[in-house]
Amino acid sequence: MPIINRIADYADEMKTWRRWMHMHPELGLECHETAAYVVERLKEFGVDEIHEQIGVSGVVAVINGQGAKDGKGGTIGLRADMDALPMPEETGLDYASTVEGRMHACGHDGHTTMLLGAAKYLTETRRFAGKVVLIFQPAEEHGGGAKVMCDEGMMDRFGIDQVYGIHNVPDQDFGAFFACDGPALAAVDTLTATIKGQGGHGAYPQETRDPVIAAAGMAMALQTIVSRNVHPLDQLVISVTQIHGGSAENVIADSAWIQATVRSFDPEVRDMAERRIRAVLEGQAASFDVEVEIDYERGYPATVNHSSGVALAAKAATDVAGDVDLGRRPEMGAEDFAYMLEERPGAYFFLGIGEGAGLHNPKYDFNDEASPVGASFFARLVEIAQPVG
Repeated sequence: MPIINRIADYADEMKTWRRWMHMHPELGLECHETAAYVVERLKEFGVDEIHEQIGVSGVVAVINGQGAKDGKGGTIGLRADMDALPMPEETGLDYASTVEGRMHACGHDGHTTMLLGAAKYLTETRRFAGKVVLIFQPAEEHGGGAKVMCDEGMMDRFGIDQVYGIHNVPDQDFGAFFACDGPALAAVDTLTATIKGQGGHGAYPQETRDPVIAAAGMAMALQTIVSRNVHPLDQLVISVTQIHGGSAENVIADSAWIQATVRSFDPEVRDMAERRIRAVLEGQAASFDVEVEIDYERGYPATVNHSSGVALAAKAATDVAGDVDLGRRPEMGAEDFAYMLEERPGAYFFLGIGEGAGLHNPKYDFNDEASPVGASFFARLVEIAQPVG
C-alpha cells in the first residue's frame, strides 16, 4: 500500500499516541486531558498556531503552507473527534482503559492519531499552498461538539473553505476507502413518550386505565408510519427501543413510557415522521383513554457529502489505496460532522481497518496499522486540494 514513506516512519510514535489516548478516555465536551495531550504533540511538531477551549475542550491548530502569509492558496479543514463512550472495556489489553466505565469503543483515539500524524508530516514538509486548519473536536458521541464549535464561529474565524473527516470501519478490508456522494449518514431524532393512566389491581383491570397496554399499542402503531406513510424508495427507520412500566405482576401502573430512535435522510421525510408520530401517539392515547406527553428531540442532521468534496477526497484515497469505492449505500448511523458539512463543502470518508470487534462493542480496539494509512489520506488530500504553484 503506497502510504507516504515519511508518515510510515511515524508508525511506532503514532502507536504510542493512540494507546495513551486509549488508556485515558474522556466523555462529551469534557475532553480536557486529551486536548492537553494533543496540544503537547502539536507544539512538538511546530505548528504555527494553537487555539484551545473552542467548544469547551476543542483544539484548532493552523499550519501555514506556501503563500499563506499573502492570503493565497485557500484554507482546508481536517477534523478528528476525541471523545470516548460511557461503557466498560472487555479487551484485556495491557493498554486498556484506566477509567472505569469508559472506553474508546468507536476508534476516536485512532482518528485523533491519524490527524496528528498528518499534522507532523504537513508541518515538516509544507508542500501545499495556503493553510491547513486541524480540528480536534470533543463530543461527537453525545453533545454535538461539531455544532458547538461551528456555533462559536470556527469556520469564519479560521477562514475554512472546505472540510473533511474520516471514520474507521472494522470488519472491512484493511486500507479500503469508501464513501458515497450526497447523503451518507442519517439524521437522528429521539422520541420519549410518557403515558399517564390510572393504576390499580391486576385482577380488576376494568377499574383502571392501563398505560402499559397503551404503550404496547403505541409501539405497534408507530411501525405503520414507515410501511404506510413513506414512499417505498424513501428511507426512514422508527425503532422503539424501550418500554417501561409497572412494578409487580399483580399491579397495573399509573404510568409507563416508551422511547424510540428515528432515522431519516430527506428533510421532508423527517418533518413528516415527526408529525405522524405525534398524531399516532395522540390517537392511540385517546383510544386507550390515557394521556400522553411527547418529547421529540431533533438530533444530528443528515451527513450530506458534497460532490466536489467526494471527487477531491477520492483522488487522495486512490493515491493511498490504489482504488476507492464510491458506490456504497448510505448508512442509518448518525454523525455530527454533518454540522460542518452544512457550513462548508467537503466530504466524510470511511476506512476499513481489517478484522475485529464492531464499533461500540466492549471488545473493540482500533488497529494501529491503520493510523499511517489515514494520516497519508489526510496529507495527500491537502497536497491535492491546495497544490503548490
